[in-house]
Amino acid sequence: MAQIKQVGPGRKTNGTIDGITYVTRNGVTYARSTPTMPASVYKTPEAKKRQAIFKMVQMHMKLHLRTIKQTFTPSGNGTPSNRYYSLNGKALTQALAALAERYVAGEDVTIDDVEQAICDYATEHPKSILIAAKSGYNNVFLTGPWPDTITLNALIGDSTVIIIVAENGTTTTINADGTTTVTNTNPTSGTNPSNTGGGSNSGGGSNTDSTGGGSNTDSTGGGSNTGGGEPDPEGESNPDE
Repeated sequence: MAQIKQVGPGRKTNGTIDGITYVTRNGVTYARSTPTMPASVYKTPEAKKRQAIFKMVQMHMKLHLRTIKQTFTPSGNGTPSNRYYSLNGKALTQALAALAERYVAGEDVTIDDVEQAICDYATEHPKSILIAAKSGYNNVFLTGPWPDTITLNALIGDSTVIIIVAENGTTTTINADGTTTVTNTNPTSGTNPSNTGGGSNSGGGSNTDSTGGGSNTDSTGGGSNTGGGEPDPEGESNPDE
């Protein structure tokens, strides 16, 4: 994408104008050509499966967005959620493949179904899904259900940060007709997670690329989106469906 400083009418910095899609990340606006593939491309069984995986990954990332913002250091002008997806896209695609087939066959899929599928995959592949890749700290992998706390240990020194996960209370369902239903069962659950560990990095160690040596460091994302975008719960990129 090409970097731009301002955009057309009213300096619009997000959205699509005349076949050009604009996206703003960290105060910098980028432009790219909007995909113009025929609608029939998105109606094949394989395309529907990719679209289903995209939606489920989006649901998963939205559920854990508060934590991801604290446990992932973004790359360049990206966001923590971009980094999470770039490191975990292939593994998430594989984890959700069977569930996507059920959805394409006409079943409703809830966020609980999505989380269980990811949990099962992480249990079998404990070095495949990173839940923390923060500069200056050791990486943390998902090894089962998403934990209630995530402990970050400094690469140098003995600094420890404990992230308390507070993201329960919202139920999201992808309905068989393609619509999404969100139910908030605990309105007070939106408070920010507390950081009881102090958050200081006494060792001062730098970690320029927290890939952690895991089996999934490919940032291609596994092709879960037919339009080439990334699931981004922070609203900075949209699927082209």
